[in-house]
Amino acid sequence: MADDTKNLTEAEWRERLTPEQYHVLREAGTERAFTGQYDKHYEEGTYTCAGCGTVLFESDTKYNSGCGWPAFTKPAEGDKVEERRDMSFGMIRTEVLCKECGGHLGHVFPDGPSDQGGMRYCINSLSLDFEPKDAD
Repeated sequence: MADDTKNLTEAEWRERLTPEQYHVLREAGTERAFTGQYDKHYEEGTYTCAGCGTVLFESDTKYNSGCGWPAFTKPAEGDKVEERRDMSFGMIRTEVLCKECGGHLGHVFPDGPSDQGGMRYCINSLSLDFEPKDAD
């Protein structure tokens, strides 16, 4: 379950996150391609927001897009991801944010697997935590 993060100050965010996570989640930064801990990570489980713990993506929607960042075909159920137009750096893209805390996650592109909806949610590892699937 997500923490109550809607009213955190920037100073509280800086205490809560590493400097690298702060840059990505709070300043819409991007980690370097092929450096994130979840790029080539394929364990079964759930990916949550590193800022607030909200469930964002399930491992069964993750795939190797070759882009250098974790890629998913769709967000987890529950309407916890927000999309908005991003016109930074002279490009028009769709930014992906955590709906609970407003943290920047990455971008979504319409070049994903066509048999799975055609979307590629390109997400920074620094914006994610991972909860392994419980062994039954």
